[in-house]
Amino acid sequence: MADFDELGLPNSIVTRLKEMGLTKPTPIQDRAIPHGLNGKDVMGLAQTGTGKTLAFGLPLIAQLQSYGSKPAPRCVRALVLAPTRELANQICASLKAFTDGTHFKVGLVVGGVAINPQITRIARGTDVVVATPGRLIDLMDRKAIDLEQTDFLVLDEADQMLDLGFIHALRRISSELPEERQTMLFSATMPKQMNEIASTYLRAPVRIQVSPPGKAADKIEQSVHFIAKAEKTTLLKELLGKHRDEAAIVFMRTKHGAERLMKTLDKAGFSAASVHGNKSQGQRERAIAGFRSGQTMVLVATDVAARGLDIPVVRHVYNYELPNVPDNYVHRIGRTARAGMDGAAIAFCSPDECDELKAIQKVMKMEIPVASGTRWMDMDDPSHKSKGPGRGGSGRPGGRGRRGGRPGGQAGGQGGAHAGGGKPGGGRRRSGGNGRRGAKAASA
Repeated sequence: MADFDELGLPNSIVTRLKEMGLTKPTPIQDRAIPHGLNGKDVMGLAQTGTGKTLAFGLPLIAQLQSYGSKPAPRCVRALVLAPTRELANQICASLKAFTDGTHFKVGLVVGGVAINPQITRIARGTDVVVATPGRLIDLMDRKAIDLEQTDFLVLDEADQMLDLGFIHALRRISSELPEERQTMLFSATMPKQMNEIASTYLRAPVRIQVSPPGKAADKIEQSVHFIAKAEKTTLLKELLGKHRDEAAIVFMRTKHGAERLMKTLDKAGFSAASVHGNKSQGQRERAIAGFRSGQTMVLVATDVAARGLDIPVVRHVYNYELPNVPDNYVHRIGRTARAGMDGAAIAFCSPDECDELKAIQKVMKMEIPVASGTRWMDMDDPSHKSKGPGRGGSGRPGGRGRRGGRPGGQAGGQGGAHAGGGKPGGGRRRSGGNGRRGAKAASA
């Protein structure tokens, strides 16, 4: 693998890299940067945390250095689209680290903050705009930004843009861009729609894949605890208590659940903060800043933070609730073991989350090692039969299944009240069958 100074980058950028202690590119940087410098469209697939930002950012800055004039008012020379505010903030900060002290203007366009200051900055013309699709369209609707002279387009974490339903926004944005441009697309996973995106936005792209889609970083130690939903918080406190001085992120599915768990941990004596969609941009930034500085040791977040948090000190990632989209598990656990460090990814699986776990293991092409408890079901058995007792303790009569149980008798261990089916058709479904994610009741 070549050093940065062998990739064809300008001396000013190589010097700045050395000042930052960076001499060796990561595999995705080594393979993507030369093609980016040559003006090729690039489709890069790499694990999260492998340096994709510099893989497109460095050739972008290098090419813009050749422009001899300032951008026209309201015009943007390079547009970088990201699915979340956190990721957009991270990209913007990374690019500014290489342009501070120069004539380059890097602008941030995201929601959650006042739009007028962003309009004012864009009005002067900008070399690079890093934006989330929604706020960018707000500016387009106000005629506050002109994309007709945009020569470069980057779609970062394009798979999550699909997950978040940005496909129509992307079509609207692309209709304002010139056909003659360089486009680079980067992603950690490869959903089926990605080929459609690639054929729509890229021309004869160079495809670079440095790891199989869905594969996590090698230095992440994964494990799963099979545990009743009602006992997850107790186990989380127990595990967090073993590493109070090490940063941890706890992922939840819902905004309200994240806020509630954060307050519970705070009352229990943990220095905790939360990041989710109900927080203002300022609140989110302050929470992340406190976490980054070490003032806060536990960050409770929804998938809004699964991408865009580049904090190398994160040693532990907890999936308190398994994600509905299996690819999101890959991105969640990618918040640890960054920059060559190691980390741990701990998942909690309650009876109604077995389908999610099965889907995750299919995407990962591996079986996650069991840390405690006994499987609620045989993951390869479509009948979803119970495998027996949970994390110990005597069985007790089964209660109602969360999503439709069958009549049940004794359910072992801590999961008894959840795995059992005390009444026919309990839970949300009124028929006796199991729901999409619900396990069947334990048999008598």
